[in-house]
Amino acid sequence: MADVTTLESLLEMGFGRNRAEKAVANTGNQGIEQAMDWLMEHENDPDIDEPYVPPAGNVLGGEADGEPSTDEPTAGDTGEAVGEGADMCDDDSDPSKQPMTEEEKREQVKRLEELMRLKQAERRERERAEEVEREKQRRRQGQELQQIRQKIQDDEMKKLADQRRREKMEDKMARQRVKDKIARDREERAQKFGGGAPSSTATSTQPTLPSPSSPPGQGPPPTKKEYDESRIQVRLLDGSTINTVFKAQEPLAAVRVYVQVNGNTPEGQDFTLLSPYPRRVYTELDMEKPLKELGLVPSAVLVVAKKGEGSAL
Repeated sequence: MADVTTLESLLEMGFGRNRAEKAVANTGNQGIEQAMDWLMEHENDPDIDEPYVPPAGNVLGGEADGEPSTDEPTAGDTGEAVGEGADMCDDDSDPSKQPMTEEEKREQVKRLEELMRLKQAERRERERAEEVEREKQRRRQGQELQQIRQKIQDDEMKKLADQRRREKMEDKMARQRVKDKIARDREERAQKFGGGAPSSTATSTQPTLPSPSSPPGQGPPPTKKEYDESRIQVRLLDGSTINTVFKAQEPLAAVRVYVQVNGNTPEGQDFTLLSPYPRRVYTELDMEKPLKELGLVPSAVLVVAKKGEGSAL
């Protein structure tokens, strides 16, 4: 009677017969609450609405007892059967085991529906908490990824800065080697041609006469000012500009490294530098030349162009 009551309660609550029978069978008829829990946990199963097929030898609501018995009933068995029949009549007459009235069934269905609403609310709250936790996890992963990217970018900036320092040091050492070689050559020439020094000295002792072309009272021509710095303005691919100051003896490659570090050129984009007026596209050989030798002192304007497009501009 208990199985039928649970099954009927589920049917009255609106569950399909196939679902209700599966819930009762899979919970071992432990009660309506366990059956409802099973239904909510398995409501998305692909076979939830397929007909329930009980295992062999088992029928929903009791054990299989339809097989005919080959034993002949004895008188004792008959007497016991009569006694059991009387007991069953007594059970039927017990008011506590009478079938529920319609009002009782409605009350039970109402109570079970309320219980189901509570369980569904708990389930939604649990799913909402899980979703919040997943979102937190996703944000943590995003922050960690951003930190990794920032670290990679910082490392690249450090590498470029170290490379620029190394290039400046190598350029300085190369210039020093050239100066040392010039000094040695001068010493060697002085030692080799030391005999001609007195004549030059004697010549220097003669009074210097003013040049007839120089008008009297006019001083020597002004000396050209030497600049040791160059102010460079670079126009980037998007039209924006950046400004900085370099040493006059720094190579043009230092400007290119500065653009790579501080400009907004896409990563991996190969570019070249050019002067708009007078127009000149700088080659890889020009990158090793000092700014002063290239005529970019005391100031100059350079334009960034994609490699291959500089000659077409």
